[in-house]
Amino acid sequence: MGLWLRNLPGLRAARGGLAAMAGGAHLTTIRFLHAADLHLDSPLRGLEADPGAPVEQIRGATRRALERLVDLALVEDVAFVLIAGDIYDGDWPDYGTGLFFGHQMARLARAGKRVFAIRGNHDAQNRITRSLRLPDGVRLLPARRPETVELPDLGIAVHGQSFAAQDVTDNLMRAYPKPVAGLVNIGLLHTCLEQVGGPHPRYAPCTRAELTAHGYEYWALGHIHAREVVCENPWIVFPGNLQGRHVNETGAKGATLVTVAEGRVVAAEHRALDDFRWARLSVDLTGLETEEAALAEIATRLGVALDAAGGRGLAARVTLTGATILHGALAGLREKLVNEARMLSALFWIEGVEIRTRPARPAALAARGDALGALARRIATLAEAPPEALLAEWPAQLLGRLPPGTLPPEHPLHDPAQVLARARDLLLARLEEG
Repeated sequence: MGLWLRNLPGLRAARGGLAAMAGGAHLTTIRFLHAADLHLDSPLRGLEADPGAPVEQIRGATRRALERLVDLALVEDVAFVLIAGDIYDGDWPDYGTGLFFGHQMARLARAGKRVFAIRGNHDAQNRITRSLRLPDGVRLLPARRPETVELPDLGIAVHGQSFAAQDVTDNLMRAYPKPVAGLVNIGLLHTCLEQVGGPHPRYAPCTRAELTAHGYEYWALGHIHAREVVCENPWIVFPGNLQGRHVNETGAKGATLVTVAEGRVVAAEHRALDDFRWARLSVDLTGLETEEAALAEIATRLGVALDAAGGRGLAARVTLTGATILHGALAGLREKLVNEARMLSALFWIEGVEIRTRPARPAALAARGDALGALARRIATLAEAPPEALLAEWPAQLLGRLPPGTLPPEHPLHDPAQVLARARDLLLARLEEG
């Protein structure tokens, strides 16, 4: 097991597989792991143009994250592991990806750990998985209809259904069975939930209210790559993906460690398992008048992000904001930012630099008391604090008109604030020119 496990919080001498009560009754306390969206061997995007990028580390990041998931399952002595879809990232041309997954599942099987998984939109039509024999103890739930697996020794019932095709738009959970009386019921589901627009397609939609009313104690969801505890009564959880793949999948990625005690779910804790991390850093240069001062401010923010990565490789996109007299001279700053990152750590890379600063001069324009000043103030306000109504309508009005998948998740058009800020700068510059 990797040395990274030494830093995991909450490791205790008494693990999840506690002794059973006399007479074969349910375990008083068990733990299980909930993971989703492994996207094994999916390429990490964003550093292709950097000749110094850690190509091998990036290429193997999703595999190392899965190894860490298995390590954690063994260390915590969990009763079972749930995988809520998208183990793979499409139909891979060879068996290498599937064999690696099989080897990791075999580690769990040898330790007596069961695995329950479903297919999501990315692996629904994967030919490799249909011909790859998985170890005993790994149960891939079918796509024809929801299936229930009862684990009476644990006091658990797992319900789930795989995707039969990539573009499942029906509400699958409506067909999920009723809760099994006397057991803790877990729903395994790949779904967008109520999300509209954004980088994740609207597959198998359902509502929080529907999940809550269904009577299960825990909904183990997948598809959304950001971790979110939607509800705690009952527990409705997206664990996020296991490994971030680009700069729009930032922060600690991993799985959720769930504790069941006395017939109810009592905790759902995030465990970071990623091998390589992504970050977005916004640095306000307002009032700074020299390049040295700007670089010092940026270096401080880079250092904080590096500390938060905990020794992992880190790629960051730096966004410079604020009104500054340096606005026109910032375009040539990228190479210096790269050097600042390399000085901090050999594991730190700059994925990109976005210049969203504005000249200090438009402040004088906005201070005018005439109609031109009022217009300048209104433009600045809209860019800095876009109305909620505009943000809500953005996907439908613009992105909703494009075929699904037209724009990659990292495309700036997914960020209305970025587009508005650019429009602000152009308009204010034109107004100032007269």
